Formats: sequence, structure tokens, C-alpha cells
Amino acid sequence: MLAVGGVVWLGYQEGDLRLSRFLGKATWPRDLGLGLAGAAALLGLWELGRRRFDAMQQLEAQIAATIGPIERGEVLVLALLSGFAEELFFRGAMLLAWGPWVSAVLFALMHSGRGSAFRFWTVFALAAGGLCTLLTLVTGNLLAAIVAHVAVNAINLRRFTIDDPGGRPAF
Repeated sequence: MLAVGGVVWLGYQEGDLRLSRFLGKATWPRDLGLGLAGAAALLGLWELGRRRFDAMQQLEAQIAATIGPIERGEVLVLALLSGFAEELFFRGAMLLAWGPWVSAVLFALMHSGRGSAFRFWTVFALAAGGLCTLLTLVTGNLLAAIVAHVAVNAINLRRFTIDDPGGRPAF
């Protein structure tokens, strides 16, 4: 639904959806690298938080219980769909219309839930939204933000839902 909303919103604002909104023809290797570097930074931040705060581990358990067990292919599909849709909506349409702070804060608020453990997810989402906003502003397109978002979602979803009892990824 977010992707459709983003497409409609962008179409209304811009009059069309140019490929350059998603990908810079000459800069895609750099943008891809920036997205992967952004993902590494966010995953490092997540790992630091989970080592320092027990509530982060409780959050992971709550997310895993909510999602339930899923297959490897489902992890990839969920990561691709959610990362693309959210970046199209928040960094594509909303960033243009309402600016960087509003898009990052609303992205963070969308990642909230009941209980104190979910506060960590909201704070992490604020950091992720800020980084994805910066990537979009620096590159002038959505590729780096989409890559960072999809990579973080894929790795975390895999860890939350397919890990073995020893805590190591199952693949």
C-alpha cells in the first residue's frame, strides 16, 4: 500500500515517474556502495544496541513471535517489498513534499509498538530514516536508501526468524 501511495503522490507532485528518481545512470555503482555502507552502519548500530540493552533482545523475540517462522525466500521478498515501498513513500514522495525531518520522524513513528522494548525499534527507525534521508539527498535518487533498507531488513529478518537455538543464522 505504501508503494502505491508513493507512486500516486510522486505522480501528482512531479507529473511523472522518471527512472532517475530511483537510479543515477552514471552514479549507480557509487550509490550502491553508499547503500551497502549505510546498511553496515545501521546493522552495527543494531548489534551494539542488542549487546548493551536486554530490551533489544526482548524486541527481537517479540518481532520474531509476531512474524513467526518464515522461509529464506520469504525473508528476501519481505525485505525487498518493505524496503522499496517504504523508501518510495518516505524518501521519494514525503521527503519532496514535507522535508527531511518530517519524513524521518513519521517513518520512526510508523515503527512503534506496545511495550518499552518497541521504543528501541522507534529510535533505531529514526536513525535509519535519518540515514536514508541523507543518502537520498546526497545521491539525488533512491537507490542507496533502498539498498540500505533492504539489506538491513533482510539480515535482521533472517536473524529474527530463521536463527538456530544457538543464535547463529541458519544459512
